[in-house]
Amino acid sequence: MRYDFLVGTYATERMKVVSVWSEFRDEDLPVRPRSGDPRGRSVHEQMVHQCVSENLWFISMLGIDVNAPPLPETETRLDFMKRYAEDSGTRLVSLRAKDDVWWESETKFFDVRRSRAWVMVRRIAHTAHHRGQQMAMLRTLGRTLHSNYGPTADTGGLMQNHAPTIYGYSSMSELFEGEAAGGAKALLPGAAGKAVTERPG
Repeated sequence: MRYDFLVGTYATERMKVVSVWSEFRDEDLPVRPRSGDPRGRSVHEQMVHQCVSENLWFISMLGIDVNAPPLPETETRLDFMKRYAEDSGTRLVSLRAKDDVWWESETKFFDVRRSRAWVMVRRIAHTAHHRGQQMAMLRTLGRTLHSNYGPTADTGGLMQNHAPTIYGYSSMSELFEGEAAGGAKALLPGAAGKAVTERPG
């Protein structure tokens, strides 16, 4: 299948979303990038946006409806994670069944026509954009960060210095089991004095 790479990318993206959400604490949900400034979404609002936005894109642009409410009944950190994991898992199953003709067929993307493959690339980019915002918020909160795409300052620093990629959890099931027990993420070694940026100051 020509578009298996998009399906595989979505499979890893959904894990990355839930992994970043697991890095927050329950008390972080009302936190905004700048306190008192409503222009920047709170952690809670970011979770709502991810669930609602992805649901709308998939229904209106890709014709995939999971037939479930996009938001959890109780809007806690863990319940957001479970709701998104379940719904995105159902979407993943549907995507795996699509053939090349489906991917290459045009659909409405707001006020223009684009192929479904094009729309999926934009959806993945949209998700990554918001995840980056959330990771920056974690830094402002002084938290450590596990890998999302590669090494971080907390996993060992720079890739060119052979810093390792260390994910918090190796699977969705391990993540939920660990988080339900209060957190059981992989330990982080830190940079051990090595540079964490190409321009250390």
